[in-house]
Amino acid sequence: MTLRNDGALVSGGVVVRRLPPQSDGRFADKDYFDLLDWIRRQHGDDVALLDAYARLIRADNIGVLGLAMKTAPTLRASLERVERYWRVVTDTAVYRLDGSGDPAFLTFEARTGHHPVLDFRNEGALAGFARNMRLFVAGELVLDHVTFRHTCRGVPERYAELFGCPVHFSADRNAIALKPAMLDLPNRLGDQAVSDFLTAHLETEIGSLRDDPSVRAALLRRLTPALSQGVPQAADIAHEIGMSERTLYRRLAEEGLTFRDVLTEAQSSLAQELLRDSTSSIAEIAFLAGFSEQSTFSRAFKRWVGQAPAQFRQQVASR
Repeated sequence: MTLRNDGALVSGGVVVRRLPPQSDGRFADKDYFDLLDWIRRQHGDDVALLDAYARLIRADNIGVLGLAMKTAPTLRASLERVERYWRVVTDTAVYRLDGSGDPAFLTFEARTGHHPVLDFRNEGALAGFARNMRLFVAGELVLDHVTFRHTCRGVPERYAELFGCPVHFSADRNAIALKPAMLDLPNRLGDQAVSDFLTAHLETEIGSLRDDPSVRAALLRRLTPALSQGVPQAADIAHEIGMSERTLYRRLAEEGLTFRDVLTEAQSSLAQELLRDSTSSIAEIAFLAGFSEQSTFSRAFKRWVGQAPAQFRQQVASR
């Protein structure tokens, strides 16, 4: 299939689906996810489709970032570039590298509201990454295990075969786990000078993204992962974004929002995601969403969605 600039999806010369026209070369996240869900339903076998995607996708498909990954000297350096520059590919998710423990984790975190296809999207992201790491790393790359926050929708053994390692569902993160020594494996095309040149280009690209007028999006990217440490102060978040607290309030007002509006959106979205896709207790979810008391969280959640957290989880499970 070919996706034209006017949003027409063409297969065999026939338009099989239409998306709203692209804006600045990007699709709205919902339009993209709707398309992905349609493709998944047309195919009918999720694991086979994931395998086909992982075999087809290459680091080169993501432009300069892919080349910077391949030419970085080690796998660790490759993943550090992915962590910093993934925003040049999409603003719907980020990668986080935690190499401080054993095992090390490459975690994939969504940055959008819930959509039915996100579980499949997360599986595809990690499947493609696992296969590509094995392609550009010199030597044998061994994955310790892979985890997903959602429940398994198919046969677990097929997922283990796809990833070449144990796969655990209903976990606390979407991640690839590997021994720390794996991060120090050299890359086949490692070239520090070339990688530095490409990284400088990526710095220019990501610098232009910081000019995105949507302060709401910038706030959500920082608020969601910070909530487990308590509700951040507006002044601290403003400093991270590179503006004064007064400017932050003014920019939000221009978008018809307040800091409290965006904070509530981040807390509500995260809480709903955790209630849907994790086995965490309601008390744990309250803490992760920035609340010190479960009762306060429960009252706020009911105000947001019209249901108590337990009712919401039960209704999702029944579906």
